[in-house]
Amino acid sequence: MEIISCHSTSFYYVVNIRGKATGKCPGSNQASFPILKEERMCYVLFKPSPGALRYSGADQFCIKRPNRSRICCPINAFKEFENFDSSALGKSYNSYVVDGKEGKQNVTGVGKSVPKVIIPGLPDEDNKGDFGAPISSWFWEWKPKLNVHYEKSGCENVNSPPVLFLPGFGVGSFHYEKQLKDLGRDHRIWAIDFLGQGKSLPCEDLTSTSKEQLDGDVWGFGEEAKPWAKELVYSIDLWKEQVHYFIEEVIKEPVYIVGNSLGGYVAIYFAARYPHLVKGVTLLNATPFWGFFPNPVKSPRLSSVFPWTGSFPLPTSVRMLTEVVWEKISGPEFIAKVLKQVYADNTTKFDKVFTRILETTKHPAAAAVFASIMFAPRGQVSFEEALSGCQMKNVPVCLMYGKEDPWVKPIWGLQVKRQLPEAPYYEISPAGHCPHDEAPEFFLGQHEIYK
Repeated sequence: MEIISCHSTSFYYVVNIRGKATGKCPGSNQASFPILKEERMCYVLFKPSPGALRYSGADQFCIKRPNRSRICCPINAFKEFENFDSSALGKSYNSYVVDGKEGKQNVTGVGKSVPKVIIPGLPDEDNKGDFGAPISSWFWEWKPKLNVHYEKSGCENVNSPPVLFLPGFGVGSFHYEKQLKDLGRDHRIWAIDFLGQGKSLPCEDLTSTSKEQLDGDVWGFGEEAKPWAKELVYSIDLWKEQVHYFIEEVIKEPVYIVGNSLGGYVAIYFAARYPHLVKGVTLLNATPFWGFFPNPVKSPRLSSVFPWTGSFPLPTSVRMLTEVVWEKISGPEFIAKVLKQVYADNTTKFDKVFTRILETTKHPAAAAVFASIMFAPRGQVSFEEALSGCQMKNVPVCLMYGKEDPWVKPIWGLQVKRQLPEAPYYEISPAGHCPHDEAPEFFLGQHEIYK
């Protein structure tokens, strides 16, 4: 739903309805909002762009969707809330509903209260029918033995802006299925798996050994790196270059980039280095740090203290440590526990995400690649330096943060907002580390960002 302009500089807080449409509005062929239930709501606050939110008369409230049909609902759908003022609809107002009661929200540093509007939820997945664009799966050979898996949709929309989605750590393009299906109806959408994650894993063993290995089903634990893997380190600098060549060789034109968690860091890092290939960046709970060890380019003396930097083969001590740690974190119980922790909305189904992550852990190279990632040096450009680079080069940035994220809490997003005061900031609740998967109703509505 195109109800928010990304050109405003305000803070926004959001509210979504969980649940499917339940009826038809009189005189309209559009589905109405369901009668609102407090326990089925996801709260989001924002100020609508001019002309987007309208009171259409006949006791109906409408949301305008440019180039698409409107969604309307009867005003009485909102009367369940105490003190709801229907005269405020379509105006710039400060009263809104919080847990069934009227209230105001003030954001430190802004000095203005922020209005709240309720957005309808998507239909239940089981009842979508032909909802959404078809998704196709592809592989791109970036370098010998390094195949990048990606998914795309909407390629027939030749005159639409291209959008590239970058995933967080441990997941892949599958984490953007909802965006690929919905945005693919109007845009050209790509989502990639970073090398070492998802399906972008080695197609053969990275190392060889002169003696018989104890376990032939485990790759990367040999005594010598194969020629193609000798300089390979699964680092943030590798992923930044992967994105660079993917855009140049596959998409072949500047794009809008959306990154969640680790993908957000890569997105802003890439945009600062290659602004001519970026139309805008959207950060979804972007991690502001990555890597435990110093970068040899930025800190050569300090990095010399750490002789191994994620290359192959793995040192013997690292192999032993990796075997112990990997056995613990690759099990289904651990993966399920982490997902329950980062998904704040317990109504969100993450069965597919769980299955795909588990499939990745079964790859013979997964453990060795994990070790390379954990010991890889930090990027040559820090998160703060990348933000400054985007600011100096006028790269538009949009911020979206799940309020209940236990890892990258909203305080990190607010720090970015202070560094980039012109960037719009959206805080979504209830939503955790993956707001695009927990509250796709809101995220899918931001079509104006990609224009």
